[in-house]
This record gives sequence, structure tokens and C-alpha cells, in this order.
Amino acid sequence: MSFNSFVRRIYDSVIGLSAKEHALFWLAAISFIESSFFPIPPDIMLIPMILATPRKAWKIAGVCTVASVIGAYLGYVIGFYFFELIAEPLLSFYGYLEKFNEFKNLYTEYGAWIVFGAGITPFPYKIITIASGVVHLNLLVFTIASILARGLRFFLIAWLLKTYGERMKEFIEKNLGWLSVLFLILLIGGFALLKFL
Repeated sequence: MSFNSFVRRIYDSVIGLSAKEHALFWLAAISFIESSFFPIPPDIMLIPMILATPRKAWKIAGVCTVASVIGAYLGYVIGFYFFELIAEPLLSFYGYLEKFNEFKNLYTEYGAWIVFGAGITPFPYKIITIASGVVHLNLLVFTIASILARGLRFFLIAWLLKTYGERMKEFIEKNLGWLSVLFLILLIGGFALLKFL
């Protein structure tokens, strides 16, 4: 079985979980493990769940955020204590080891921004959580950046879906990557502008 077909099978299984009776539990589980080792983002459950029950949008986004941040600690622990044993083979398996080595050197100066940026964009968050542990990023900085980034991402999706419904679902699924990157650029640009005022 190829890696792509393996990921596709996982993706289809996760989509199926969003329609189950205990979908909120499964959303929390997916959000938790995605922050440290799972390849499929929780958005694929978050979107259909909010569309099915818009009145629970904030609760669903909240569960997703809390579970994702708690899962980020597992990634941090893997990086901190078990890099050679677990993290290095895991990053190699997903083809992320080269990316990880590139980002590792930037942590000293830009750790909080890297965690925040990866938390709101489609960049694999697990790379950042593991890298944060490897370089021993300050845990308070890591926690605040994770809460802000993951909360912003999931609550923004919830608000858009609650407000605009099915049309927004199609738009988000088609454009999530560049929308997240655009938002990050605007956010950093805003902070840079404030610095010069």
C-alpha cells in the first residue's frame, strides 16, 4: 500500500466519524493526536459537524481547540525526551525531517511566531510541537502561542460556517491553504506597522 493510499484511507475514516453519535469525542481525539503525530487535520470533522449543528458551533470549536493544545504537549514531550527514539523516525516517515531541520535553527529568535504561524496555517503543526520540545522552547510561550493560534483557526472556521453555511464550506475547503497564509501575512504586517507608529 502506498503512503498516499494509506493517508486517503485514514482521511475517509475520519470523515465518517463526523457523522457518528460520539462525534465530539472523536473530534477531540483527532485534534489531540494531530498535534503530535496524526497526518489528517481536525478541520475535516470540524466543518461537517458545525454545518450539521450550527447552534453548537462554539462548543465544537472549543473542544477542538482544547484537545489540540493538550495534544501539542505530547508533541513537545516527544521532542524534549524522545527525539531520536520516536520523533526522528516519525518525521522521516511523513517526509518532514528535512523541513524540521530547516526550522530548528530559527527557534532561538522566532519561537513564539513559528508556533503561532504553524498553528493557524496548514503547515503540519506536529513538526512545530516536536521541534519546540527539541529546542526546549519556553513552555509558557509555547502554551500561549498554541492557544491563540489554534483557537483563532478553529473559532474563525466556526464563525464563518455558522454565519455563511454551505457556501462557506465549499469556499474554505477550496482555499484554506492560501487563506491561512494570507491571514498570517496580514497579522504580522499589522504588528510590524504598530512597531513603527
